[in-house]
Amino acid sequence: MARNTVNTLLKLKQEGKKISQVTCYDYSTARLVDAAGIDTILVGDSLGMVMQGYENTLPVTMEEMIIYGRSVVRGAQNAFVVIDMPFMSYQCSVEQAVMNAGRLIKETGANAVKLEGGVAVAPQIKAIVDSGIPVCGHIGMTPQSCNLMSGFKVQGKSEANAERIMQDAFAVQEAGAFMMVIECVPPKLSALISKKMHLITIGIGAGAGCDGQVLVNQDMTQMNGDFLPKFCKHFGNVGDALIAAYKAYDEEVKAGTFPDEQHSFPKSECPEEFLKVLDERY
Repeated sequence: MARNTVNTLLKLKQEGKKISQVTCYDYSTARLVDAAGIDTILVGDSLGMVMQGYENTLPVTMEEMIIYGRSVVRGAQNAFVVIDMPFMSYQCSVEQAVMNAGRLIKETGANAVKLEGGVAVAPQIKAIVDSGIPVCGHIGMTPQSCNLMSGFKVQGKSEANAERIMQDAFAVQEAGAFMMVIECVPPKLSALISKKMHLITIGIGAGAGCDGQVLVNQDMTQMNGDFLPKFCKHFGNVGDALIAAYKAYDEEVKAGTFPDEQHSFPKSECPEEFLKVLDERY
């Protein structure tokens, strides 16, 4: 199976087939996500929260995105890999945006970059696309603007806000993005946006009318305990399975039953006589 491309993903939209996306931050998980047949992987700056324990995504740096991103790319053989541009890596200028997008692609091997915003970042999106880098936009609730939005809240409920989001969507598309995440937007509005767009829409907390869906790996696999955002569903209980495995290991280590002969290398021992010499010598 060959790696997905911009064209193969756009073909899925044209054929009316839904597109799956999962966030991922490391090599081992990327291999598992890839083996499951997920279409696209997002190396999200959400790693700041789920991998590093920050309250939001703002502290994440370019260097951290590169370290996590290249690990994911090495583990994903088929999935199309999108990597987030972290906070303040593109907002200052078009030149800054192009340079940092180039770094992310060159130093990770990812297939596309993602940046948040609509009308305000359209010049950056266009310049990045013009430099030969595929771009995924992100509108609606944009986590990097959490202070401006007074937290993580649904967007598009009022007429003015809904029109702003629609304008953002068209700005992202006209700037040349091939994909766009729509986050925490009422279902009817996100479905309308998806119908109007020729680019791919990926929803998170935006209803079933989008062309595809994305969820945070740790949320959907219940690795964060009972924490469950309104828009998320637990598709497995990896958290409890890992706790059970760690507990079993802890018990066997403390009981002295692990490692046993099966998990040791007795046939590789030095001669018994020499071990006695070492015992006496030291």
